[in-house]
Amino acid sequence: MHCRSKFALLFIVLAAGVWAATAAADEPDWKTIFDGKTLDGWKEFQGKTDNWDVVDGLLHCKGKGGGANIRTVAVYPNFEVALEYRMEKGGNSGVYLRIPTDPSKVGNPSYNGMEIQLLDDMAPEYAHLHPEQYCGSIYDVVAAKREFVKPAPEWNKIDVVCDHRHVKVTLNDHEIVDANLDDYKAKYPTHPGITPEATTGHVGLQCHTGPLDFRNIRIRELQ
Repeated sequence: MHCRSKFALLFIVLAAGVWAATAAADEPDWKTIFDGKTLDGWKEFQGKTDNWDVVDGLLHCKGKGGGANIRTVAVYPNFEVALEYRMEKGGNSGVYLRIPTDPSKVGNPSYNGMEIQLLDDMAPEYAHLHPEQYCGSIYDVVAAKREFVKPAPEWNKIDVVCDHRHVKVTLNDHEIVDANLDDYKAKYPTHPGITPEATTGHVGLQCHTGPLDFRNIRIRELQ
């Protein structure tokens, strides 16, 4: 082996070692909140019961009639949550943020908390929605960039940062929402979940239309 080749190989090995060490150092910040075997740590809280189970290592919603929601048992003020989801054509779901801890105040968690819309944007029945109703949007509040959702039934990857008044959404490695909730005061009367008083709550998943699957659900708490 030539000397130059030896140095190149050494550089690759060292770089890989640095990357692995960095990844290992970052990993403790993240906690897996779906173990791929049980619904431990989750609770169905609205709509049809017995609509969620574990199938082939996936968190599966049967989607019978819609309106079936599930949430974490734990409460999170400021956090980043990451997951992958797969829905059928025409599917409609969401990631809930800061669902109220008082059951009497949950109501519609899309409004009394926040919902990051998950949607098969390309389905013909969704051709004429409002901009803030498409995939990745803070539902009915902030419109997301629309070019990066993969069509059903492909897997999509979404990452949501909910840090005090800042909400950022990344879909398939593309930032599609970067919002300061203070800029949406006009929405406060109909969306109490985005007001300054709404500082904590559960994370949840919605099954609105059709069956769907989730996997690789992780969360890291922020200060």
